[in-house]
Amino acid sequence: MDQKPWEGHIPESDILSFKKDAAFIDREISAGTKPALVIIDMTRAFVDGRYPTGWSETGYPAAAANAKLLAAARECGIPVYFTKAYPYADYLPIPAQRGRWKMGGRSPVDPALPPGDVIVDEIAPVAGEVVIDKGSKPSGFFGTQLASLLIYEGVDTCIVTGMTTSGCVRATVLDAFQYNFNVVIPHEACADRSQLSHAVSLYDMHMKYADVVSVDETIAYVRAVTPRVPAAV
Repeated sequence: MDQKPWEGHIPESDILSFKKDAAFIDREISAGTKPALVIIDMTRAFVDGRYPTGWSETGYPAAAANAKLLAAARECGIPVYFTKAYPYADYLPIPAQRGRWKMGGRSPVDPALPPGDVIVDEIAPVAGEVVIDKGSKPSGFFGTQLASLLIYEGVDTCIVTGMTTSGCVRATVLDAFQYNFNVVIPHEACADRSQLSHAVSLYDMHMKYADVVSVDETIAYVRAVTPRVPAAV
């Protein structure tokens, strides 16, 4: 098992409070046989630190981890979904669409930068992969077709990645859990501006809603449950 991202952050007393043992914490993936990859908000605005909501120090490593996972997902032919905010990159939402985020004190976006609501080049969607425009709300499920699309594909497990761990990733994981999907979170493929929030959120989700494992473990799981097409003779 890999080193868990919350090690060194969570006090032993908090671990004991869940009354869970080391074997539970280091458990293997327990999920279904029809996974889909759901990549949350891996856009310039969140990955790139030049944007007020971005954090390059963790965003670009997460993009690289997603690229590795995405390559395996495409190789195995599992459904892939991305989320971003609005239908086109320079969309200007009205206040009611933007919602009641606590955004005060944040510096404005540099007008010289390209639009931020664009999925980064490292993991750009290809034909057949669905991009969900989820507006300003955190969850990829809230007010979108995501649950319907997953049901159509017969999906029983959501592999959730993206940014930010404590915000939109966590909200999507919670909704996936509430829709009775199994949830797997490859921790290197998630990122946050706050490393404490990242670690604590992953720990909390692992104890309640999901299996938090490495990208390599996730890829091994996907390959194990994907039917192999016989090679041409």
